[in-house]
Amino acid sequence: MHTPTVKQHARQLWRFHGGLHLPDNKALSLQRPLRTADLPDRLVLPLQQHIGEPAEPLVRVGDSVLKGQKIADNPAPVSSPVHAPTSGRILEISDQPVPHPSGLPGPCIIIEPDGQDRWATLPEPITDYRSASAGTLRTRIRESGIVGMGGATFPSAIKLNPGKPIKTLIINGAECEPYITCDDLLMQTYPERVLEGARILLRLLDAEECLIAVEDNKPSAISILHTHLQEQDRIEVVSIPTLYPSGGEKQLIRILTGLEVPSSGYPAQLGIVCHNVATTAAIADAVLEGKPLISRIVTLTGDGIAEPCNIETPLGIPASDLVVQAAGYTDKVSQLILGGPMMGFDLPTDQIPITKGANCLLAVSEAEAPPTGATLACIRCGRCAEACPAKLLPQQMYWYSRAKDLEKAQDYNLFDCIECGCCSHVCPSHIPLVQYFRYAKTESWAKEKERREAEHAKQRHEFRIARLERLEAERKARLRKKKADLKKKPARKKASGSDGSKKAAIEAALQRAAAKKAQRQTAPKNTQNLTAAQQAQIEAADQRRAEQAPPANDTIREEKE
Repeated sequence: MHTPTVKQHARQLWRFHGGLHLPDNKALSLQRPLRTADLPDRLVLPLQQHIGEPAEPLVRVGDSVLKGQKIADNPAPVSSPVHAPTSGRILEISDQPVPHPSGLPGPCIIIEPDGQDRWATLPEPITDYRSASAGTLRTRIRESGIVGMGGATFPSAIKLNPGKPIKTLIINGAECEPYITCDDLLMQTYPERVLEGARILLRLLDAEECLIAVEDNKPSAISILHTHLQEQDRIEVVSIPTLYPSGGEKQLIRILTGLEVPSSGYPAQLGIVCHNVATTAAIADAVLEGKPLISRIVTLTGDGIAEPCNIETPLGIPASDLVVQAAGYTDKVSQLILGGPMMGFDLPTDQIPITKGANCLLAVSEAEAPPTGATLACIRCGRCAEACPAKLLPQQMYWYSRAKDLEKAQDYNLFDCIECGCCSHVCPSHIPLVQYFRYAKTESWAKEKERREAEHAKQRHEFRIARLERLEAERKARLRKKKADLKKKPARKKASGSDGSKKAAIEAALQRAAAKKAQRQTAPKNTQNLTAAQQAQIEAADQRRAEQAPPANDTIREEKE
């Protein structure tokens, strides 16, 4: 074990606007050690477990696959591949229930495990990552299917190509949402994976420093990380005050640096890149061992779970199977939530699969999540604005979202809303503000998509009209040229005497025809002293010759030919 290298100086911290002090309820799932899930009868792997274009199947029904084998991918710039979490056979490629607030199904690959858990041939480990190029490391991270595992699921390789110099790398271990402890237990159980991932990212980004931010309600994780730091590390473990939502990217940047990410801006503009601790550990696995992202730690907690705990879970396992491995539901369960109580969403069924961004299954009782009561009219108290960590005006956004005036809602920086739920939590009228904001965002995206498609259709139409006009102009130009050539041709013929030659040829043909005719009219020889029979034969021949003789025009035509 390494000697602790805790920074002795106190780092200056800042405070973001708003936020809430909430009961963390984290001890519930930390009473048991980390478990490893048993494989179910089948794994359901959605083709879209990330922001961007969905992956496309690389396998067919009936194929055998190995653990870690890539089974779906998409060459689009924003996408991420999917890998088999174990060896087995492809049962289906079909639409299945997937974890999404809409409750709609999505395309999935279904694997029947063979129980052998045989690995595919993995890429060579990049143990000397300090000598590897940034491009090589990014390619490994992209091909390993790593996305943001804090819930955003943005493909990690894209964030690691910021196009700007990076001063500070922030590793987000705040885990500010109540009940969730998967990141806490990851830092306690696998601190070296987290730190190695941070070192790899420091090398890749060529950043000056790395700050691992952990809320002060996780003293064990903070202490263990400090213990595993090395003397030469440019890494600092920073304990930050427990305040929801300190784990929001913009809020965490404010806490650690005092800087504000501009509206519609991104951290790289300030020389900062943020990654979740689970993402960082997955990057270490991909680079140092060649392992793709095929599992994650999931928290199962709430009064509705018999044995709250954290389980190392293969992706694709149905939530129902995972609950069974936590000793099942209690009779107190009233609601199943994917994620935490603030930013999670209700699940209509526990048959949905665990995906890369699924960090918690929360089965709450009515005591933990009491009914909110009837929605009342807004009383303009302003509590929502006081609590908003993004310094927005939720009341104004609510009015315009409700009225479907989407442009006005966007004027109030609708898309800066991080959907943390602080405004809904403090609203005395029980208005589901976040639901209105999600609706307005979805409608805005849909309208923007329609606008882009209409613009694209307009451009195609204009291009077609321009092409047809060009073709018509070219046709008319050809006709004009042809007419001009025809007008010039008689003059050229007259000048060259071609008409005289033609007339002479016609005259010669007529003369030849007349000569032939005259020759036919000359009296034949040896026609004297004929018998009656011979004379009859001559007359018959003359008659046939007269009948078969062509007109004068035909004779001329023959001469021409």
